[in-house]
Amino acid sequence: MAPTHEHFLFKRVLTLIATLLATSVIVFAVLEVLPGNAAQVLMGPDADPAAVAAKATELGLDQPALQRYFGWMGGLLRGDMGLSYTYGSPVSELIVERLALTIPLAVLAMLLTTVIALAVGVYAASRHNSAGDVGLMTLAQIGIAIPNFWFAILLILLFSVKLQWFSAGGFDGWYFDDGVWRGLWDGLRALILPAIALAVVQAAILARFTRSAVLEVLREDFVRTARAKGLSHRATLWGHVLRNAMIPVITVMGLQFAELLAGTIVVENVFYLPGLGRLIFQSIANRDVIVVRNCVMLLATMVVIVNFIVDVLYAVIDPRVKASEI
Repeated sequence: MAPTHEHFLFKRVLTLIATLLATSVIVFAVLEVLPGNAAQVLMGPDADPAAVAAKATELGLDQPALQRYFGWMGGLLRGDMGLSYTYGSPVSELIVERLALTIPLAVLAMLLTTVIALAVGVYAASRHNSAGDVGLMTLAQIGIAIPNFWFAILLILLFSVKLQWFSAGGFDGWYFDDGVWRGLWDGLRALILPAIALAVVQAAILARFTRSAVLEVLREDFVRTARAKGLSHRATLWGHVLRNAMIPVITVMGLQFAELLAGTIVVENVFYLPGLGRLIFQSIANRDVIVVRNCVMLLATMVVIVNFIVDVLYAVIDPRVKASEI
């Protein structure tokens, strides 16, 4: 039977739902076994045990784990993430406020990754086995091996401490003044170094993958035909080769964006940025389990949804993927 778009999409949606359910169980179970007590942290180490018990009852921590899990899932389905133990504010408001920094940071890092990786990958493939190819791929291998938090510290030492071109950390936020978005440049300037720190590793990975994909397409018959018709090397490379090589490259780019969303957690703490990653670290320190649980679940959901979108786009670009599912 011929594969249909509906059949392929239905299977992907079922996989998406099953993955999210399994993720929610793992996230809840892992946080349940963590040491510490949120009520004890809030009341202080010298608090009266009766007061701590009363606080635990108020927070619902005395309920069975299964009841708390279904209560949490029911709240998520209603759009209610509960109240933070530490801040006393709705968790959803805290997350939306922090996403205003984390998402632009991930998008900016992804743009840098794409521009650097495509330029390096195509250049290296077009000069296969030359000194430029070997040199760039060596740098890419070094970039893969560098931890982004260590590279972030080097960027701070160079551009903030020595050259004083950028701030070493902090973020004033996006703000309007007299109807004008005056904080746009200041906000982007504060995100440049963190975005570079995030982009280095991902650009190195994507550059090597792009080089391999372009080299594979360069061996195809249609490339020789295009050159035989009189097309220049540059026109053939950018007009025909790269277009066909982008099919697998787009898949990797989608997966990398999901990784960048999660990768912001460490880099935000290095640059002291009030994003979702810093909120997670602060909530862990305060044993604010409800914030940690929802933040981790949100990040996991983003990764799963991005992977779902990549699967669908890949099937749209290459119909053979749908055929293999049947």
